[in-house]
Amino acid sequence: MKVSLTDAGKRFNRDWIFRHFTYTFQENSSYAIIGPNGSGKSTLLQVLSGAMQASEGKCEWTIGPGQVANEDIYSNVAICAPYLELVEEMTLREFLEFHIHFKRWLPTVDSASIVAIIGLQEAVNKQIRYYSSGMKQRVKLAQAFFSDTPVLFLDEPCTSLDTAGVELYHGLVVQYSRNRLVIVSSNDEVEYNFCTEKINVMDYKQ
Repeated sequence: MKVSLTDAGKRFNRDWIFRHFTYTFQENSSYAIIGPNGSGKSTLLQVLSGAMQASEGKCEWTIGPGQVANEDIYSNVAICAPYLELVEEMTLREFLEFHIHFKRWLPTVDSASIVAIIGLQEAVNKQIRYYSSGMKQRVKLAQAFFSDTPVLFLDEPCTSLDTAGVELYHGLVVQYSRNRLVIVSSNDEVEYNFCTEKINVMDYKQ
């Protein structure tokens, strides 16, 4: 699995968020997209995920010798991001069971073990709308890390997490990001200190 950008750029109105971006993200590797707030990290991640089209250039996904069609990208990627909403009218148990209709879990986990790993056993039958922001972030991490996909995108993954939550995040990285392509968008080194490659969006502003 690899994701390649070729001379890619994205703009809103007349403002270029990034431009002339050429890079290949390879499987079994971890990358950090860094830069100050408002620099375009999340926009770049959305272009890579297929959620947003580039204004120029190309974004291509390939598995082995074959290219992945745009409509099939979704099934190959799991995302944790502040702008993605949970179904808050559901309980956690209902939400996890609902999720597997779209993406199956990794073969080593099921809904019950996921609840235990993220430490929300006592809240499993409570509607998510009554969760704290940190509890909601744990659920977002769970639906990303435990989805059986070759690619994992993490946009500011420690948002709203306390110390225990950050420790949980790093544990998930160690246990569940092996053999995957992982891309982290962040300006906080705590979130991406495990990444082997770092890409600064500010280098692609011209």
